[in-house]
Amino acid sequence: IIYILISHFPVRLRLCLKENLMRLLSDQHILLRALEPDDLDFLKAIENHPENWKYGDTIQPFSEYILKEYIKVAEQSITEAGQLRLLITDKQDKKRIGFIDLYDFDQRNARAGVAIIIHPDHQRNGFALQALQIIEKYAFDKLYLHQLYASILADNLPSIKLFEKAGFSYSGKKIDWRKTDNEFKDELFYQKIKNEEQK
Repeated sequence: IIYILISHFPVRLRLCLKENLMRLLSDQHILLRALEPDDLDFLKAIENHPENWKYGDTIQPFSEYILKEYIKVAEQSITEAGQLRLLITDKQDKKRIGFIDLYDFDQRNARAGVAIIIHPDHQRNGFALQALQIIEKYAFDKLYLHQLYASILADNLPSIKLFEKAGFSYSGKKIDWRKTDNEFKDELFYQKIKNEEQK
């Protein structure tokens, strides 16, 4: 009997930890979860859409093989990979809404960048703000980060409005930082420092 209890304990512990994490990464309406193999088509639709490339460093489509390998690597912890990508899903109907990323995770300086993209079918429904609030609580309470930051193109007004609404503050500008099509654009830097109430 003792052997059976001990042998089953790790499984129960893992299930308990997963349930706690799911509660932490959700609210009444949405859940942030790890990528699964069957998310490939949604990932491909987001990553390989040329309109989204101006927000990052992508200059050509990713192959299906590369994206499959990315999903495998996404299983690594943020301390191993230096980044964390989570799928934003609707808790009620399980629909995929978009992605939210923590990137350039810097444990020594207790900071990370945050980026978010919502599928056009689900924009202007408040999902982005909800996801930001959830990931902020996770970053500050469980990863013990001191700050989150975001880099936003100066003409990306919806994103600027979103991050300001989430409590991020403008702290600087990089001139002609990103080339999109045939022009250079400024990039704005926003930060959110963990306040005393959150410490």
